[in-house]
Amino acid sequence: MTKRDYYEILGVGKNATDEELKKCYRKIAMQCHPDRNPGDKQAEERFKEAAEAYEVLSDRQKRETYDQFGHAGLSNSGFQGFSGFDDVFSGFGDIFEDVFGYGRGRGGRRTRPAARAGADLRYDLKISFLDAAFGITTAIELEKLHTCHECEGTGAAAGTTPSTCPTCHGRGQVVQSSGFFTISSTCPHCNGHGRIIAKPCHACRGTGQEKRRKTVELKIPAGVETGSRLRLRGEGEAGELGGPSGDLYVFLHVEDHEFFLRSEDDISCRIPISIVQAALGATIEVPTLKDTEKIKIPRGTQTGQTFRLKGKGIPHLQGYGRGDQIIEVFVRIPTELTRKQEDLLREFEKSSRQ
Repeated sequence: MTKRDYYEILGVGKNATDEELKKCYRKIAMQCHPDRNPGDKQAEERFKEAAEAYEVLSDRQKRETYDQFGHAGLSNSGFQGFSGFDDVFSGFGDIFEDVFGYGRGRGGRRTRPAARAGADLRYDLKISFLDAAFGITTAIELEKLHTCHECEGTGAAAGTTPSTCPTCHGRGQVVQSSGFFTISSTCPHCNGHGRIIAKPCHACRGTGQEKRRKTVELKIPAGVETGSRLRLRGEGEAGELGGPSGDLYVFLHVEDHEFFLRSEDDISCRIPISIVQAALGATIEVPTLKDTEKIKIPRGTQTGQTFRLKGKGIPHLQGYGRGDQIIEVFVRIPTELTRKQEDLLREFEKSSRQ
């Protein structure tokens, strides 16, 4: 298999300085490290490729050999390439202490403070009745913690790196023994971070994080209701020391409709009809969520009688189809009558007694 050019892998020119090499490799390592991309084979291979390129180009003798003879020259000199993550940590300790907070514990063992996942966030969103019924794509804006753009999460000022805490040796915990008991507690020197930042980043003041506003696109499916919760993975606050970002939970609050009431996936409404329509029957139009539908009112319809329109309700959120629309009619009694109308009603009443 043909190997790619090391300079191309790191994205630098052949006259790149040691500092430029380190900066470009550090950027790739931040993006592709396996701790940040669990199970991503492509990211792991990219990480290994960049580690091998940096190992060669950061070593003056290996770089001269590579510049003169290429990959074949390195093979002839005994260079085997990337052989495992231990090589990375043993060879590039300063970079990984800077990027991920790795240090060296007693006995030379590699230690690192535990990565911390970012906090989950909650956002309460009010939507209209019809948006809940049909679904909508909208955008929300929120302020949250991001990885600092200046120090890329290290917390250290440009040109400096955090150092391993001498008290806990990078573990973030100190252990005290008393007889048969051992007690672990947060390191008082580094406050559990495992690192000491002598010169903090001016942008984030050493926290490695900064608050910024972000616009997030939100797809609300048809059929949601008040209390529905949407989860957006990774849209919470940024993690620490390479930890994953938290999640964003959007809680929905659906506004009432001026005409429709909702009961699960059915909707209901009340429609007035006249005395004549109730007595003689009629065909009337009723509003639905989208348009109007005609229904037949039979003779002798009474107030409170209901009619059902199949499939005119709310879409089923967890399946296919829709609920129904239930129409309740009520007979509207006129409040103002002409003398002629009163006479007709009296005549009607008189005839109905016979």
